[in-house]
Amino acid sequence: MNPAIDSPAEMPRHGGWLAASALIAALASTLVLTLAGCASSAGIAPRSAEIAPESVGLPASAPAAAVAPRLDEAWWTGLGDPVLDGLVQKALAGSPTLKVAQARLDRAVAGADSARANDGIQGDVKLEATRQRYTENGMIPKPLAGSIENSGTIQASASYEIDFFGKHRKAIESAVGVQRATEADMAAARLVLASQVSRNYLQLARLFEQREVAVRALAQRDEMLGLIRQRVAAGLDTNVELRQGEGALPETRQAVEVLDEQIALTRHALAALTVQAPSALNDLVPRLQNLHGFTLPDTLPADLIARRPDVSAARWRVEAAAKDSQSFKTQFYPNVNLVAFAGFSSIGLDRLLQSGSQQYGIGPAIHLPLFDQARLRAGLRGKTADVDAAVETYNGAVIDAVRDVADQLASARAVARQQNEQQQAGVAAEAAYDLATQRYKAGLGTYLTVLNAESNVLQQRRSAADLRARALDVQVSLARALGGGYVGPQVH
Repeated sequence: MNPAIDSPAEMPRHGGWLAASALIAALASTLVLTLAGCASSAGIAPRSAEIAPESVGLPASAPAAAVAPRLDEAWWTGLGDPVLDGLVQKALAGSPTLKVAQARLDRAVAGADSARANDGIQGDVKLEATRQRYTENGMIPKPLAGSIENSGTIQASASYEIDFFGKHRKAIESAVGVQRATEADMAAARLVLASQVSRNYLQLARLFEQREVAVRALAQRDEMLGLIRQRVAAGLDTNVELRQGEGALPETRQAVEVLDEQIALTRHALAALTVQAPSALNDLVPRLQNLHGFTLPDTLPADLIARRPDVSAARWRVEAAAKDSQSFKTQFYPNVNLVAFAGFSSIGLDRLLQSGSQQYGIGPAIHLPLFDQARLRAGLRGKTADVDAAVETYNGAVIDAVRDVADQLASARAVARQQNEQQQAGVAAEAAYDLATQRYKAGLGTYLTVLNAESNVLQQRRSAADLRARALDVQVSLARALGGGYVGPQVH
């Protein structure tokens, strides 16, 4: 006789252990025997593949020395204008677009927290109190049959899903991927907003530079008109030259008015970007000479894909879609929940908390997808299509990013060459105008020659202002194309 087994005091505990052992053995046997009978996911897999970096002109990997230095997160400060810095900060602080992006991020964070909450013990407490008349013609015997009684229940219950196949883990990873993608989306929105403010600021500076050229041209033509009148009075010129000189003034004044209109509209655009009233920037007068460029790479950086928030967002969405598909795929396998409850239940509230009203239980709940194959396979095909769509969206983002940077680099080089040629053309135009003016004053040339020379000078001055502004604008666009100093978590 084994006292440990046969002792009456030990029998209940031994019986409970035997019951638990039998439950575990039955559970394991059920899993093994039913796996073969579950719905099959064979033949359903993503078809798209992520684009190889080298196929679009980027090295697959490069030593640290080959990686261009990152831009500062506040890259616009490199332009060296405190007024612009303040406008960008004001835009980033108050933009409704960024607040919408923040709301989307908050929602994604909540989704990730919800996924984590599902991976653990789920529990609740139930409190019920009912006054009920029991039927006389049902299963309830007398004396309850036909009587009206109070009944109550106080019960705590808990359940735990055994994650044999990683369903919850993959769901969490998918939700985290969505959160990371949304974080990158917000960084991309900040980058676009900062570049819009910077470019509008540069545009305003260019317009003021053009206006100065037009005002100088107006004064120059007014001075020339005075000279023409003197020559007409002296009989050296005719009314033809006088009318030509007088007609040049309204044309130049019109050009000034056109520039004033563009200045007003650009100020309004800047005010809207910085969440201010249209008239808030009426006194803003930026100057190109107060702005300077910052150092940027002259080749495609090896880590371009990691620098762009839009590309990073697309890559995280691939990760999220892949994990979501893997999580759905676990529905093809058995689902096992352990359920337990304990509490009190009685007819008659006065007996609810008595020891005889106790109730408790524990046991497994097993779901076997034996007859749901069509629905599951259709759902998995849909999830797989989502993965393919995310991969191709990512591929498109990579291609666009590489083209964007290549375009900006090409423009930067072209503008630099144009500036060099324009400087030479500007010097020649100024010299030709001075010579034409001297000859006209000496009676050796015609006024038409002076007008032609003057037109060339004004054109070169306008070109110089445009090229200075465009050189800075290209640098801003290149900073945006390179990700604007974005540093975010990378997919492994």
